[in-house]
Amino acid sequence: MNEKLAINGGKPIRTKPWLENITIGEEEKKAVSKVMDSGHLSLFEGSYKPKAPFSFWGGPTVQELEKKWCKYYGMKYAVSVNSATSGLYAAIGALDIGYGDEVIVSPYTMSACASCALVYGAIPIFADVELETSCLQPESIEEKITPRTKAIVLVHQFGIPADMDAILEIAKKHDLKIIEDCAQAHGAKYKGKHVGTFGDISVFSLNVNKTIQSGEGGVCLTNDEELRFRLGMIRNHGEVAVVGSDYTNISNLLGYNYRMTELHAAVGIEQLKKLDEFNKKRLEYVKYLNENLSKYDCFITPEGRAGCHSTYYVYPLRYLDDKLGIKRDEFIKMMNAEGIILYPGYARPIYLQPCYQKKIVFKNGYPFSAPENKKIKTNYYKGACPNVEKLYYEQMIVNIHVRPPNTKEDMDSILKAVEKIVTNVYEVELHT
Repeated sequence: MNEKLAINGGKPIRTKPWLENITIGEEEKKAVSKVMDSGHLSLFEGSYKPKAPFSFWGGPTVQELEKKWCKYYGMKYAVSVNSATSGLYAAIGALDIGYGDEVIVSPYTMSACASCALVYGAIPIFADVELETSCLQPESIEEKITPRTKAIVLVHQFGIPADMDAILEIAKKHDLKIIEDCAQAHGAKYKGKHVGTFGDISVFSLNVNKTIQSGEGGVCLTNDEELRFRLGMIRNHGEVAVVGSDYTNISNLLGYNYRMTELHAAVGIEQLKKLDEFNKKRLEYVKYLNENLSKYDCFITPEGRAGCHSTYYVYPLRYLDDKLGIKRDEFIKMMNAEGIILYPGYARPIYLQPCYQKKIVFKNGYPFSAPENKKIKTNYYKGACPNVEKLYYEQMIVNIHVRPPNTKEDMDSILKAVEKIVTNVYEVELHT
């Protein structure tokens, strides 16, 4: 028996594998040491001065990461940031979205995918997701569109590509901008083309628990040169960046400090080299679990989207309680008792969070109470997105173990625990 799993309450398999830094090796250490030896941990300059030793676009390592990111994804421009959250905020600002505008977002994801709109005074409108993928449902997107709608923030949830053909058609029909959140979808492909290459701007995460990481960090991609410049301005204080540039039509664009350090960029470069191998291992685990769990009628295993390449940030397993006769949360408690730490529901529907229920983010109820936003009809109520609520409250089980340092033996431990629980439940039923 796997020593990391002693059935009946033994030591659990790794519940937070990223804490072991298994993805960080000698390559990253050498890259960081090279930056340290250079004496320059950051080389950003707020002003736009093309020939200055300090650059509006950052130091050589930051720019190298951006070039390599562009090459991997086949895009023209990359703008690194200090987090994917910063990237989402910068994307909304770069697209000139603000008060009086609506942005369609997923309620079944990280909160920044909705708060990025609020920061600029726009109002998030939540569309439902597909039960099969947890990605935005195109039909629900179209239902939520009004004359105020300006953009869609779509998430390639769990590394499963969203339905890009249908969503792009909707966006074209209604003249909407698309921001792709690829935080969980490094290397995923929709019909042979990388996610993050379809929208106006895409955002990737380099947070410590993502497939590749630099501790904290993120990268935005775009094929639009002006959007690249606007992203760069928001990342780098705005200030007088337009002086000496070709974008004299851009002025007074409020900026922040979303800049990435040379150290984080150095780690990111080395991690990008390992991405395909990391994804390969995850897919081996997912395939193995699918093959063995699909025999149980109480589970719906994740199959991704037909014709696409999913990369599985986590293993999203759907559970049908009527098939086994016990509630999902009870099943999870049983698995946890066997040393397998699983999580129910994933993310609570964002629209049920207090700031949406109370419609208060900033002082005096802004941005909801702003004159431009008073006529906007929000959908922040229980039942607004039935599929999301079914997943969260009834079906979804999140397994984070399909990543290093967990091994195939750990996958076997998961399967043994499932088999034991299912067998015991059926034996109890037979004796009653």
